[in-house]
Amino acid sequence: MKPIYLDYNATTPIDPDVYEAMRPFLTDHFGNPSSSHAYGVEARKAVEKARGQAADLLDCDPIEIIFTSGGTESNNHAIKGAAFARRKDGRHIITSAVEHPAVTEVCRHLETLGFRVSTVPVDGTGLISLKALENALTTETILITVMHANNEVGTIQPIEEIVQMAGNRGILFHTDAAQTAGKIPASVKELGVDLLSVAGHKVYAPKGIGALYIRSGVSLEKFMHGAGHESNRRAGTENVAGIAALGKACELAKRNLGGNALHMQRMRDRLRDGLKEKIGGLRLNGHPEKCLPNTLSVSFKDVDAAILLYEMKGVAASAGAACHGASLEISSVLKAMDVPVEYARGTIRFSTGKSTAPGEIDRAVEITAEAVKKLR
Repeated sequence: MKPIYLDYNATTPIDPDVYEAMRPFLTDHFGNPSSSHAYGVEARKAVEKARGQAADLLDCDPIEIIFTSGGTESNNHAIKGAAFARRKDGRHIITSAVEHPAVTEVCRHLETLGFRVSTVPVDGTGLISLKALENALTTETILITVMHANNEVGTIQPIEEIVQMAGNRGILFHTDAAQTAGKIPASVKELGVDLLSVAGHKVYAPKGIGALYIRSGVSLEKFMHGAGHESNRRAGTENVAGIAALGKACELAKRNLGGNALHMQRMRDRLRDGLKEKIGGLRLNGHPEKCLPNTLSVSFKDVDAAILLYEMKGVAASAGAACHGASLEISSVLKAMDVPVEYARGTIRFSTGKSTAPGEIDRAVEITAEAVKKLR
């Protein structure tokens, strides 16, 4: 039997309808979207259809969507593009202590180029300190980048409040929505953001495709140089099959948003309750209410996460800590939340999906409980 898959925050399988939407562009409709003949026109129609589908999910105008190679490129394009376009106005950027490396490493690189980055702390639930963020603002601040929800513990950040702080001072705001698009509402109009990143392989589309929302009127320095693709905003011949797939995935996500979220939450809660019943010395990480419906970060006291995952052969999940030789590397997110080391070293992230079944959850509980008891 295949292991029970509970790692949907890492990646999702391609939805069968998504596969069918992309398949013709891997075979019959192979034209270059920039070509004026029939083959190119067919490909161009697919790209623009997908742009509309992505815009519907994010509640924006299709012209405000550009396609990228994934969430990492979207984050790089947004942060570097904003920093370089606005460096004459200031060189200060604000971010949070729980960002994905696709944001933290970009900020670190910008520091080597003369930008100053302030990292705002979070509380024990992973929620950003609004007071600390406000105190970090200066007349040199040009960009704030804070994720919509955390990939490890699922905590949803107060984006609207941060946007208000930024907007009142003319500061651009970017959010990494890789974990929220398709799971919870991510309307750019309601959030008020200037820039928002999407990763295709988190919404049941293939890896290697993503999108970036750029609010009309926001100018970014080019990230990819070449010909004038994507309205001269991102050079490179379009990945038509991937774009068609992402468009279909966005359409399905919007259509089934409420139902999928409810199902994922029920499966997550079933898992949580089962683990609590069978295992003592268990700690739940993340905000108890402001949290993604599918994410469960659990710490098992005095257990090594890497060894635990090895023992849990019938379950596919992620570890929050790893051993490298004689040293223990705990995730930066758990460190920022001040999770005690005896718990942090035994942290496992489970994440449910729209096809997760109750029977799978019950079996995962049994496998995990047996593995924890064995190691203890």
